[in-house]
Amino acid sequence: REDRLVYSVKEMAELLGVGRSTAYELVRSGSIASLRFGRRIVIPKIALQRLLDGSEPASNNCGC
Repeated sequence: REDRLVYSVKEMAELLGVGRSTAYELVRSGSIASLRFGRRIVIPKIALQRLLDGSEPASNNCGC
């Protein structure tokens, strides 16, 4: 997984050790940046790293 640029919401939930509904709430609230491709939502790896560093902006648009 280290070479991936984006993660699905389900993968993000697994990495963070939270439930899927909590992961979707993080996306919905803008607590983590995400990208939407049709119905698919992906989380850029850099956004996940920023969240864990405590520096993720409260934005739903990834400024990667």
